[in-house]
Amino acid sequence: MSTDEAHPSLALDETVHQRVRLGILAMLSEASECTFTTVREELELTDGNLSRHLRVLEDAGLVEIRKGYDGRRPCTWLALTRPGRKALRAELAALQRLVDRLRGIQPEDA
Repeated sequence: MSTDEAHPSLALDETVHQRVRLGILAMLSEASECTFTTVREELELTDGNLSRHLRVLEDAGLVEIRKGYDGRRPCTWLALTRPGRKALRAELAALQRLVDRLRGIQPEDA
């Protein structure tokens, strides 16, 4: 790789790349929307932890949060926005470039 090409890790987005937020975006990319409870249980998070990460993603315009009722029960639905889908694709492309760059590097002997 030439020296004037940026290292692939520089393209990683800190908002998206954080493990929990990447997991949230990945889950939401697989469905039109998910409930807060489904995401919380699938990613093994507390209510507070998931809420904090969703706030970051919502502030960045990557997820939409909709509150309402499922029958008589309050429910929160989460959906990936178009910018969120674009950000996830960009993150995956950056990760793939990083993997491609490192392919062929042998681990050190133990």
